[in-house]
Amino acid sequence: MHTEIIAIGSELLTPYRQDTNSLWLTEKLLSLGIPVIRKTVVGDSRVDIRSAFEEALERAELVIGIGGLGPTQDDITREVVADLLQRPLEENAEILARIEERFRARGRRMPEVNKRQALVPRGAVALDNDNGTAPGLWLEETNKVVLLLPGPPQELMPMFEQHCLGPLRERAPRNILQTRVFKVVGMPESEVEEKIAPLYSRYSNPATTILASPGEVQIHLQASGERRERVEHLLNELGDQMEALLGDNIFSRGPETLEQVVGMYLLMRGATLAVAESCTGGLIARRLTDVPGSSRYFLGGVICYSNAVKEKLAGAPPKLLKQKGPVSEEVTAALARGIRRHARARLGLAVTCIAGPEGGLPLKPVGTTFIALADDHREHVVKYRFLGDRERVRWQASQAALDFVRRRLMK
Repeated sequence: MHTEIIAIGSELLTPYRQDTNSLWLTEKLLSLGIPVIRKTVVGDSRVDIRSAFEEALERAELVIGIGGLGPTQDDITREVVADLLQRPLEENAEILARIEERFRARGRRMPEVNKRQALVPRGAVALDNDNGTAPGLWLEETNKVVLLLPGPPQELMPMFEQHCLGPLRERAPRNILQTRVFKVVGMPESEVEEKIAPLYSRYSNPATTILASPGEVQIHLQASGERRERVEHLLNELGDQMEALLGDNIFSRGPETLEQVVGMYLLMRGATLAVAESCTGGLIARRLTDVPGSSRYFLGGVICYSNAVKEKLAGAPPKLLKQKGPVSEEVTAALARGIRRHARARLGLAVTCIAGPEGGLPLKPVGTTFIALADDHREHVVKYRFLGDRERVRWQASQAALDFVRRRLMK
């Protein structure tokens, strides 16, 4: 049951709006074993919208349109699809009454333009919208389904779950589709590919996809079959071999973020953590505190950007700062030691770097990063050179710092 998703709206073709609905829909469809074969973004043009649906219906059994169901003149999806399928639009009295009541409940008169939202192509099933005025539409045409959904996520998501998941589950093929994700840190994409390509190239099922982002590589395995036991066996067979090759570089086998995994290890070890951040500007602390319940293991941190704050709040000796410079192995170790002592934490983490775009030196070019972790016995320091713009360097530094904590706790 091949599916295409068409996101409609000229705003999605600008730098200011992004189609996130299709990502959510793809996840829901995959859970039903329904693959998405193509996604299209099209502006508010009758010709372009008609062409997109016409071509999609030639390829797919399920076509989902997102957006263009509002009351304004540029909301033309229902009209274009009705014309394409040769279905006359008819006013639905029940939908119109619901829209009028929605305005009345808010003490407002329904504008005349909202009557357009009560127009339904003949033979279509209207899908109730409890969070807005635009109903969804379910149309069937020669063993194919066209599903039109409103654009706002707060309207689309509950509508799809309440009115579409059940019917689609009944129509979905018996073929089971499952995905497994391995998240890798500490290895570039090319190195991951070099290690696992000879392995996954021997398999057509599961299919393997490698996705890279700064400081992290994700390996997606997708297997299909008629029996769930067989699908799980295929995923385990290939996944176990990949785990053996990549070892501790895999930090998660599911949706967990690196900061969540670090928090789990801190709880398991009964350990607490404090951080001293220079170039990352509180990014590490923010990521840690994004995890609910992190107050059980994260005590706090200091953004010690200036030398004066490094001295006063994180315990870096003035003489050391002058001799070695703020971005150095020795100063970073002193910051980890100092923040651990000040916060009375079991572990002290510190990061210094030259994030750029200026400030680089021949011996310390932009991207030079030092990460130190202090415990009861000593400080462990590592040095990196990250490439990219300022934001990319800072993110990679935070990723490497969290991974440093993870590996320490794993031991």
